Amino acid sequence: MSTATARYAGQLRTEATHVASGTTIFTDAPVDNHGRGQAFSPTDLVGAALGSCMMTIMGIVAERHQLDLTGVSWDVTKHMLADPRRIGQLDVTFRLPATLSEKERAILENAARTCPVALSLNPEIRQQVQFTYDA
Repeated sequence: MSTATARYAGQLRTEATHVASGTTIFTDAPVDNHGRGQAFSPTDLVGAALGSCMMTIMGIVAERHQLDLTGVSWDVTKHMLADPRRIGQLDVTFRLPATLSEKERAILENAARTCPVALSLNPEIRQQVQFTYDA
């Protein structure tokens, strides 16, 4: 069975539907590449997938260790290169609770860096990941 079905909606917009859930997402070409930038671009989704995958794997590990990561947030910044146009770097910054011990931090950070998306991206895409521990 397919993971997703998709269609081109015209004007550099796509619509993809997750087969199992029926959830739909749209993409637009970015403004700097002839688009309207009214939705995630496909390369934006790569960055969002990296951060979300890292958080999901940290969540799995946190549950195993009875840690509550509810409310943890992160930002992703994508840096594009030209000729050929491609993602050059993804910066991900996580904000986690300051109450985590050094051992817990190490376990979570390792989990994030070894998520399936991080391991699947071309090694030429630099992944700059930071973890901040706020009070």
